[in-house]
Amino acid sequence: MVAVKSFMVPREKFVTVERDTDAQTAARIMRDRSIGSLFVTNGKEIIGILTDTDMVRRVVAAGADTHKTTVEQVMSAPILTIDENKTLLDANDLMAKTHIRHLGVTHDGKLAGLISVR
Repeated sequence: MVAVKSFMVPREKFVTVERDTDAQTAARIMRDRSIGSLFVTNGKEIIGILTDTDMVRRVVAAGADTHKTTVEQVMSAPILTIDENKTLLDANDLMAKTHIRHLGVTHDGKLAGLISVR
């Protein structure tokens, strides 16, 4: 079976925003880069993930002010993860079971990458 690490986006390529970034700025970054998620940071520490689903459910559907709502208020945290040596089938099963589309990939317990349904 193929390991998750073969298909993950490595941490070095993560697109990040600081936790106090407003939702509209985050949405524009996601649009301009054609991506479905951003990692939310507090300094150099990744504290959560903001997905397009988070934006729809917690900002748009809630009628939140996109200029006043911060990514920290609507992000998903903690990030659900899977070990890099697990199989793609394991990742698929975990995503289906938990109803998520983005999954952190760990190496020795530390976030090393991301895999998504895309």
